[in-house]
Amino acid sequence: MYLNNVTSTDFIGGDVGTRTESPTNTVLSGDCIEVMDRLDAGSVDFILPDPPYLADYRSRDGRTIRNDADDRWLKPAFSEAYRVLRRDRFCISFYGWPHADKFMAAWRAAGFRIVGHLVFRKAYASSVRLLRYQHELAYLLAKGSPKQPACPIPDVIDFRYTGNRLHPTEKPVSALLPLVCAFSNEGDLVLDPFCGSGSTLVAARQLRRRFLGIELDSGYHSIASKRLQWEAA
Repeated sequence: MYLNNVTSTDFIGGDVGTRTESPTNTVLSGDCIEVMDRLDAGSVDFILPDPPYLADYRSRDGRTIRNDADDRWLKPAFSEAYRVLRRDRFCISFYGWPHADKFMAAWRAAGFRIVGHLVFRKAYASSVRLLRYQHELAYLLAKGSPKQPACPIPDVIDFRYTGNRLHPTEKPVSALLPLVCAFSNEGDLVLDPFCGSGSTLVAARQLRRRFLGIELDSGYHSIASKRLQWEAA
C-alpha cells in the first residue's frame, strides 16, 4: 500500500504529513489507511465503502483489484473509518460472503455495531458454480446510537447491470442512491475509501451531498476523477 500519488494540494489546510480537515468533492489517490489517518476524527457523516472482497478476483477481460488477495489492510482500514466517522452515524459496507467472518471481526474490532443487512438482487448471474450467484451483500454498521431514518428502505434492493465498463466490480449508482438518501442528509460529507470508478461519489453528488473518495489504483483514480467531471458537465 502506498501514498506516493498524494500531494499537498490534495488536502485542505496542510500537507501530507499533517492531520487536517476533510477535503470535499474530490478523489484522493493513495492508501486509504494513510489518507484517513490525516483526516480529523468525526469529520465524515456517512461511509459507503466497497472494499476488495478478498476473492483474488480476475474479470473475464483480465482486470484485477489491488489487495484483493491480502487481508492485512482490513482491520486498520475500518479502524480509521470508525475514527473519522461522526458519532451516532452509519456506515454501509459491501463484503465478500466467503470471508464474512473476517469482515465482521474487523468491523467489531473497530467499534462498529452490526445493525442491519442488505441484499442486492441481480437479474443475471455473476458466476455459476454450485449455484447461480445473483446477489451482492452489505452490512449496515452503526457508530454510537444513530437516529432511525425518516423513511427506512427495504433490505432487498435491485442491482442493475452496469456492464463493468469502468471497473471490474462496478456498482450501479441506482443501487447506491437509496442508501445515501436514507442514511445521510443534504450537505453531509459521504466517504468511500475504496471508491473504484466513483459510483458512490456520483450518487452523493446527485443527492446534494458533499463527497470524498480515496482510491489506491492510479488508473481507477483517474477514471473516477474524469467520471465526476463528465457527470458535472
